[in-house]
Amino acid sequence: MSRRNYLILFLIALVVQIIVSRFQSIPGYLDADYYYSGGLQLVQGKGFTEPYLWNYLDDPAGLPNPSHGYWLPLASIVSAMGMWLLGQQTYEAGRLFFILLAALVPPITAALSYRFFKNTAALAWVSGLLAIFPVFHLPFLPVPDNYGIFMVAGGLLFLLSDRPRPWFWMGLLAGVMSLARSDGLLWLALTFLFILWRVRDEKLSFVTLLQFGVLAFLGFLVVMGPWYARNLSVFGTIMSPAGSRALWLTTYEDTFIYPASQLSMESWLASGWSEILKIRWWAFSNNIQTVFAAQGHIIVFPFIVAGMVLLRKDRRVQMGILAWVLLFLVMTFIFPFAGARGSFFHAGAALQPLFWVLAPYSLDRIVAWARSKGRFTDHAYIVFRAALIQVVIMLSVWVVWVRVIQNGWDEGELEYPVIEQFLVENGAQPEESVIVLSSPGYYMMTGRQAFVQPYGGVDTLLAVAEKYDIEYFIFEPDGRFKELTDFYNNPQKYDQLEFLGEVNETRIFRFR
Repeated sequence: MSRRNYLILFLIALVVQIIVSRFQSIPGYLDADYYYSGGLQLVQGKGFTEPYLWNYLDDPAGLPNPSHGYWLPLASIVSAMGMWLLGQQTYEAGRLFFILLAALVPPITAALSYRFFKNTAALAWVSGLLAIFPVFHLPFLPVPDNYGIFMVAGGLLFLLSDRPRPWFWMGLLAGVMSLARSDGLLWLALTFLFILWRVRDEKLSFVTLLQFGVLAFLGFLVVMGPWYARNLSVFGTIMSPAGSRALWLTTYEDTFIYPASQLSMESWLASGWSEILKIRWWAFSNNIQTVFAAQGHIIVFPFIVAGMVLLRKDRRVQMGILAWVLLFLVMTFIFPFAGARGSFFHAGAALQPLFWVLAPYSLDRIVAWARSKGRFTDHAYIVFRAALIQVVIMLSVWVVWVRVIQNGWDEGELEYPVIEQFLVENGAQPEESVIVLSSPGYYMMTGRQAFVQPYGGVDTLLAVAEKYDIEYFIFEPDGRFKELTDFYNNPQKYDQLEFLGEVNETRIFRFR
């Protein structure tokens, strides 16, 4: 393909991303709120700190707290880059590079297809168009999150992997992915495995194997070395303790448990093997749906699988299959709650360029086989490619309509300015903090320090308020854990909190 074709794909994707972004006035969900707010902190010269807590897993001492102990910092850095470049601390500036990254995915995907199939431009165009309309991913690409970062890095990693000596650059890309998400470490392990395959296939020496491995690891350390050094100075370890505690969740709500010391292997085992297996079956069922619908775009899925079968001897495809299987297993059996509630969907974004390359190829092979049997005409390739693209476009438009326009692109954050005004009218001072469902979202919308609502009853609320000297509790309808149902329905029974009033079904309290 010519540079002109790549430019056309980029421009079409850019227009699509800009159109979708016009319906998203805020990041719109907890992860994106967090990354964008982290970018604001960086631009304001406050470094990797946060004036909000969204969980208590690392036993935070108070605010400001060291940031990115659970979620990693790359998306916040990218958000800050847009604000630095434009000289504005606005959401439009903060999502600038995410829109540009999303627009880069189709030309990278087309280039990968072109590399796979020896200069077959028609297949490259189909792959690029599939990447422009990625169905369930489309609403999430223009916002501060890791989808576009993972797609670009994953596509480049597969693109480089058939080069003669790409090891430093593959390690570098693995580092980029690890700075974005903790499961990015998988790609460093796969890079080492790819080196082993290459050395074995080319019958190279053990010394060469070590040299290649060192090069990959050096590339990885270029990116991750500074972050590990930061973690050592802040937490005393290269990883925050928050991630290890996530191993012992027995319900999703345990993500917000206080104190986090309640999470341990003993508490996990105490939940019983029946419950442990039940949860993993639930995660398995949800992740299978993610494989078929979200990652496979429903209609594209069988062609992805067929492409893997047809090209199963290609080392790049073998690496992709292994990554897919490992991610599924980890997100089902080790981190079932995170995996089933979005992490598997997130992590799999790195594989989407490969999927979009394999699907058109297998479709053409299937059509060629049917044509050889006299069942299709000479123009069947064009017809089926066009049909595939049309269906994917329609599905993408439908997802954007339902997820972004019809349901609204927020999780209650648009209510927070009204709630903040109520607090101010009732005497809240700027330095006073609140407990709320989305603490990054509340800070983003109001500038007030915020703590996430802990999982538990009134006693847990009071313990958190006492430790962190919190003045107000914003009790949203979606925060009615079963332990707090009676409190929401009968606030007058609990004299530890003063009921101030209600704003659109959100009840607001002051701790006495």
